[in-house]
Amino acid sequence: MPMKRFQLMQSVNPEGLYGCVQACLPYLQQNESGRGRIITISPLIYSRCLRGKTAYAMGKSGMSALTMGLAMDFERERRTDMAITSLWPAAAIDSAATQGPQTDRSQLRVPTIFSDAVLAILKAPANVVNGHCLLDEDFLRDHAGIHDFTKYALVSGTTPRRIMPAKKPDLTVEEQADEGTRMDSTQIRAAKL
Repeated sequence: MPMKRFQLMQSVNPEGLYGCVQACLPYLQQNESGRGRIITISPLIYSRCLRGKTAYAMGKSGMSALTMGLAMDFERERRTDMAITSLWPAAAIDSAATQGPQTDRSQLRVPTIFSDAVLAILKAPANVVNGHCLLDEDFLRDHAGIHDFTKYALVSGTTPRRIMPAKKPDLTVEEQADEGTRMDSTQIRAAKL
């Protein structure tokens, strides 16, 4: 992949998300109810997602890392009604990205599955979704009570192949809450000036 294309991907995906979140946070924090939700479109972080598309996966993984990191900040600041969540399709969805002469339309779902998952995330308590990288099908099954996914098949009577792992990887560690000695690098830098 040429460097210019790689840089464009990184500026659109992690950098674009970071800028958007940074612009939105003051408004979410000023909200009288203290409620706020951010939903990013990025996948679970796991080994197979890197295969054949490392440059793209680097940017999308950065977006998922932002989800997990900002969620920890919300918890640390006791913003219990704010949540950031990543969402990704469990099976391919009919979109501009899946169009082409080689596309097997029987392996696609309609976009409605994704919008239904977004609505379910917005209705869920913040502590259920904050910091999680979710898959549309799994969240709808586990939290919205949907068990029949045939209505989401683009081609009636087909069952699109799941492209994501059946079991979500757990990236937490035993020392998850141990921050050690926290330092504010902006104050350190300002003291040196």
